[in-house]
Amino acid sequence: MFLGMGVGYLIHEHSSPEYINNFAPKIKLLGTAFIRLVQMIIAPLVFSTLVVGIAKLGDLKTVGRVGGKAMLWFISASLTSLLLGLVLVNYFQPGAAIDLSHADTASLKKVMDNTQEFSLEHFVNHVVPKSVFEAMANNEILQLVVFSVFFGVATAAVGEIAKPVIKVLDVFSHIILKMVTYIMNFAPLGVFGALCAVVAEKGLGIFVFYKSYYLSFLAGIFLLWLILLGVGYLFLKNRLPALLRRIASPVLIALTTTTSEAVFPKLTEELERFGCDNKVVSFILPLGYSFNLDGSMMYMTFASIAIAQAYHIHLPIATQLTMLLVLMLTSKGVAGVPRASLIVVLATCSMFGIPPEGIALILPIDHFCDMFRTATNVLGNALATCAVSKWEGALKNE
Repeated sequence: MFLGMGVGYLIHEHSSPEYINNFAPKIKLLGTAFIRLVQMIIAPLVFSTLVVGIAKLGDLKTVGRVGGKAMLWFISASLTSLLLGLVLVNYFQPGAAIDLSHADTASLKKVMDNTQEFSLEHFVNHVVPKSVFEAMANNEILQLVVFSVFFGVATAAVGEIAKPVIKVLDVFSHIILKMVTYIMNFAPLGVFGALCAVVAEKGLGIFVFYKSYYLSFLAGIFLLWLILLGVGYLFLKNRLPALLRRIASPVLIALTTTTSEAVFPKLTEELERFGCDNKVVSFILPLGYSFNLDGSMMYMTFASIAIAQAYHIHLPIATQLTMLLVLMLTSKGVAGVPRASLIVVLATCSMFGIPPEGIALILPIDHFCDMFRTATNVLGNALATCAVSKWEGALKNE
């Protein structure tokens, strides 16, 4: 990580713009290759583990109970994250300090091309799969979760005759997890390439121009971590430090690669080693990747209102609370594309009369914000899985 930032900084400071524009995309391929290797196994792992998890949970009543507890955690955590972002952005007023001269208009088109206006039809199309194979091919995790839940419940309902299918999928998931150990050997190269590319392009001087915005956001992330760890301690007590040691590697990889998908298989493995029931892990973690994005949720309110502040647009508290509820819904209807949080922010700004071009104001610093919101998403999902395991009386010793 530090080597990548160091090499990137040297290239940014001592190379011509032409060389940097040629170098950055090439070195970034290291990170792209690592992420694609992980994405290769996400769909089969989610399907196999979720079906086996639901089938092993047994009847529909147990599935509903565990799922209900998970959704209670997810909704509570999401609302806490959104409200925290709302409070902090109004307190620090970081938008007033954003320098309009450093807006990244060149990258704005890429984000806008991935944006679709939110509608109920778009939401339903994104959530409900028309083909499981299409969902797997596009790594549409939420659609895959919907299919896997139906398949798992049906498998459990069939009873004895379905046991061979469960056994095959159980073995299949263990083979996929074994592949994870091979793929994770490429993690250092991926981390190096991802950070080297972004520092070579942007340079560390970007922090000077966006100091107020970035430090305010980091303060929010720090407070959110304190809240999450405090609630986690209520469930795990003195086992919390052991959990943090277990998930330190996945969190660090998520931090540096800015993708939580990259650590999904490794996080599954570490949570089971920590003592979480594999049935609960298989069921809760895929759901969390769709519904429990604590860091991203906080950032969405933070960024949306900061852009309004930069344009001196006053938003009454009632409007901001409405925006919060809209973000709560629209964040569940975004496809798994890069910078998904920005796409939600862009769509939300358009709905509330904030110039959508304002997203260009925060693009230069967004990669560094994305690092911490992604790491927070991973922490939140790990704590949610452990809490539900404890809640179910299914948390074993390591």
